[in-house]
Amino acid sequence: MLKILLTCDPEIPVPPGLYGGIERIVDGLIEEYCNLGHDVTLCANPKSKVLCKLIGWKGSRSQKPFDIIQNSWQLTRLVYSQKFDIVHSFSRLAYMTAIMPLSIPKIMSYQREPSVKQIKKAVALSKKGSIAFTGCSHYISDKIQPFAEAHAVYNFVPVDKYNLRTQIEKDAPLVFLGRIEEIKGTHIAVEVAIKAGKRLIIAGNIPADKQSYFNEKVKPYLNDRIIYIGKVNDEQKNEILGKALAFLMPIQWNEPFGIVMAEAMACGTPVIGFGTGAVPEVVENNVTGYVCNTIEEMIQKVSLVGSLDRKVIRQSVEVRFNKTEIAKQYLAFYESKVAVRRIKNI
Repeated sequence: MLKILLTCDPEIPVPPGLYGGIERIVDGLIEEYCNLGHDVTLCANPKSKVLCKLIGWKGSRSQKPFDIIQNSWQLTRLVYSQKFDIVHSFSRLAYMTAIMPLSIPKIMSYQREPSVKQIKKAVALSKKGSIAFTGCSHYISDKIQPFAEAHAVYNFVPVDKYNLRTQIEKDAPLVFLGRIEEIKGTHIAVEVAIKAGKRLIIAGNIPADKQSYFNEKVKPYLNDRIIYIGKVNDEQKNEILGKALAFLMPIQWNEPFGIVMAEAMACGTPVIGFGTGAVPEVVENNVTGYVCNTIEEMIQKVSLVGSLDRKVIRQSVEVRFNKTEIAKQYLAFYESKVAVRRIKNI
């Protein structure tokens, strides 16, 4: 049995009500770890409702300097007062600053582009061999490896919460689900749907500073075939993804993982996305969807998605992105780091 300390940023409870991919991952890991008998503590939003011990952060903003100091001090006191085997952070790397010189194994998991400057600083401050990193894809971990030990551990989806749909309507829509902003490519999803002659359902939140983008690039095209339904909860997400002809991922940035792609595939729905960031890792080209380079290619692939086997797509998620398997990978990593510490007797 391991005594594990997990951390998550303070803004969103674990699990989240709506948006919050990292918080869902942490919640799933806690469930798996507790079911296996591990002693788990979580530092997170005080309103979190988890199976393990919960320590609510005192600082509520991960970007606010005073809150960073508060949470760093809180984490430091916790580590000094209890004999944890490992600290696994899904929150700010800065929170671990004061414990970096300690021999306790520390893992920092990145779900976004890592800061090389911060990684170098963390390695310099840490006791040799005590800190390591994971990325949610090889795209992320490969950026860290030149400077520190790093491994790719994919995200997972709770597959049992998504219903496989092997049959869809003849005029099934395309779906875009995500934040409504330019880097997510909502406007491209609209263009693809129009030129492919397909219906489109757009779901997701509009950030306050992106309202003008929505008003200019998306809203003028809304009609009875291209509709915007706003934010969706898990039940609604399962419904619209499952009934879709395909999920569009016309991303305009290097996507670190894109968990919504795995959620769509859990419903048996193929993904059509641009091949940036981790998209080629998540989507098996010609099996679970299509990886494209241009808008024209994306439009062309819309006519081909019906030939993909939705059962095979679902099975791919069950094998590659299931909660139990990902938890095992993290636990194996923990145990390897703990074993090294025990051998060194430190």
